[in-house]
Amino acid sequence: MGRYARYVGANGIVHTGRVGHGKLHDIPGDPEILELLNRPADVRRDLDVRAGRMQKLPIEDATFAAPVQPRAMRDFLVFEAHIAGMKKSEPGNGAVPEQWYQAPAFLFMNPWSVLPTGADVPMPPFTRKLDFELEVAMIVKDTVKDVPIEEAAEHIAGFCLLNDWSARDIQGDEMRVGLGPSKGKDFANTLGPWITTPDELEQYREGDRYALEMSVAINGEVIGTDNLRNMSWSFEEMLVHASRDAWVGAGDVLATGTASQGALSERWARSGSLTPPPLQVGDVVTMTVEGLGTIENRIVETTSPGHTVPPARRTYGPDRL
Repeated sequence: MGRYARYVGANGIVHTGRVGHGKLHDIPGDPEILELLNRPADVRRDLDVRAGRMQKLPIEDATFAAPVQPRAMRDFLVFEAHIAGMKKSEPGNGAVPEQWYQAPAFLFMNPWSVLPTGADVPMPPFTRKLDFELEVAMIVKDTVKDVPIEEAAEHIAGFCLLNDWSARDIQGDEMRVGLGPSKGKDFANTLGPWITTPDELEQYREGDRYALEMSVAINGEVIGTDNLRNMSWSFEEMLVHASRDAWVGAGDVLATGTASQGALSERWARSGSLTPPPLQVGDVVTMTVEGLGTIENRIVETTSPGHTVPPARRTYGPDRL
């Protein structure tokens, strides 16, 4: 079907465009991308043809908006090499937990924190270990529950890149509580640059995986690479698991989790040192996935006032523990 983006026009209105030959072709009526993809094939083809005669904005001149505004975002952990690297800095024997192999675990992210490519990312307050996560996001096409594996593919609208920004020192403290990360990861998620429909990736298909080269760079220097074929579960399997006895909504994000070498923290865990160093104000992070495009953001000065709350009021004294 194609590649579809949301972008801001000169009048400040968000438009929907079809990506082709390095340009954005405005689609008449500016339908939401999911609405467009759920229209009958003949209607969609007609709009694509008409878009070819409409405004043609060079991609490099576009100010992108996020391609969708999800109501829920599930972040999986499907790259075995990444978790194996991360475990080297955690207590225990450094092995991947046996429970990880049993099912594709995920956590929920903050859908209100979604940013487009090109947006500035303010440095979160109180962190000295800002990091990125190179991921691919699947966008769910319609609202579903209890999807069987043989029907999963028809519910996939497409794919885009995701950068799950992380404040690792804050996250590390939170993880000791036993509930998982919270303020260490809910301040920003970059989603974009556009949605690429599954048929556009057929040339890269290997069984139920896509062989897409992935890379992340800081200030133009490539820091990590991987290939999407190294997922331990397919996107269809992720949807089956997420929808088991639960609703997954149209436009929701199911993300792969971090690719191997797709985060500074994995490098830190493997080497035992902060090399390369954490992100600083002024750094530009660029992520590219073959067939899906590129997202890029700059870190800027902190904008949050950083309001805090006092430590807990103890109601269960040490003498009773």
